[in-house]
Amino acid sequence: MFNFKKSPDSLVLISGILILFTILTWLIPAGEFLREEVNGRILVVPGTYQETISSGQNIFDLLMSPFRGFEAAAEIIAFVLLVGGAFQMLTSTGAIDAGLFKILEIAKKNPASRSWIIVVLMSIFSLGGMSFGMSEETLVFVLITLPLARSMGYDAIVGVAIPFVGAGMGFAGAAFNPFTVGIAQGIAELPLFSGFEYRLLVWVGYTLIGILFTLYYARGLDKGKFQPFWPEKSIVTTVEVIPLNFRRKLILLLFGLSLVMVMVGAVNYDWYIPEICALFVTLGILSSIVGKRGANESIDSFYEGAKMLLPAALVIALSNAVLVIATEGHIIDTMLYSLSGIMDGFPKVVSVELMFLVQGFINFFIPSGSGQAAITMPVMTPLADLLGISRQTAVLAYQFGDGLFNLIIPTSGVTMGILSIAGIPYMVWMKWIWKMFLIAVLASMIFLALPVTVFTW
Repeated sequence: MFNFKKSPDSLVLISGILILFTILTWLIPAGEFLREEVNGRILVVPGTYQETISSGQNIFDLLMSPFRGFEAAAEIIAFVLLVGGAFQMLTSTGAIDAGLFKILEIAKKNPASRSWIIVVLMSIFSLGGMSFGMSEETLVFVLITLPLARSMGYDAIVGVAIPFVGAGMGFAGAAFNPFTVGIAQGIAELPLFSGFEYRLLVWVGYTLIGILFTLYYARGLDKGKFQPFWPEKSIVTTVEVIPLNFRRKLILLLFGLSLVMVMVGAVNYDWYIPEICALFVTLGILSSIVGKRGANESIDSFYEGAKMLLPAALVIALSNAVLVIATEGHIIDTMLYSLSGIMDGFPKVVSVELMFLVQGFINFFIPSGSGQAAITMPVMTPLADLLGISRQTAVLAYQFGDGLFNLIIPTSGVTMGILSIAGIPYMVWMKWIWKMFLIAVLASMIFLALPVTVFTW
């Protein structure tokens, strides 16, 4: 049996990849494409690949590469740490938790409207995944949705699906998640959160898939079509309910206004990483002021948020170290040349689907969304240029591969953690979710095909 709880850490995996790429600089022929600047972007010129002098990287280059990775990703790392700290300032006020607790309280009082309760709650969790990358937070809310599901006559799977599938589908179809879409677009040299209009449509589609599948199962339980699952043991405990007072309502209003400002700024004023970062930091400060949190408390919250995202920042730096080694060894373009040669015989729509599946496979080994963006987008972006696929579509392929596979991979701490809390064995979860996952994968392929075949994005 595999011991999934002792899966290698992302830093261990990427360190291994870094050593592997150092060795590959001695094995793969060096080569380069010509590049040109078009509308402010550096693009690969198809058909210009030629081999160059070998530049194998030595042990000293390997040891220097992490520092150079920090240098190369300084802007993105600063964004992750600052926004992570700011979001913790917001969440430490209890405003988001209080809002969700209020919805859950209303749901408990109206068990007759069970279907609508599932729809509303999953939509709210999906909004959290779409906007600020809600993920780990579901570990807390499952402690409430499990007894809620029982009170409505459903089982532990429904109790887990409400927050986990809801947030997960929102995460996969995110329009404004700064830790996935924001980082990937930054690497791809795209305006931050550009193309959000289409992503919002995708988000609606994903959310509907998650909700309808959960409702189908819930109604099947009512009709005796499915055998309800309740574990003999789980670690569900009581959770202190946080009241939704006036101050917390005002903080939620500020959060909503900030999301609107992100859309307006990105579309009308070409806001990029510095501007979006400044907005979120301002949101964190205002949330602390409205929440009447002292200066020391607010700073402690900021430290905590930045600390939680420090592993992600290190993964991004080390991922960029891999890029540094591969670039200095002049093997990236050789790899691009080989990949483009393999995909060149396929239609564009097939190539973009392959990119999506590759991202999903990589997610098994690198569950960190930001880390995966840092290690794959530097390759996928020029590959998309060579194949004539838009960079927005390449980011979408990454986003789908990262987000959807998070619902099933046993190397994800959130996935295994939430199943452990609910007492649901991994194979029981897979038996339930595989049909929905397959539907979502097929929908993803349609969502990816449209920008390639129907409209230019």
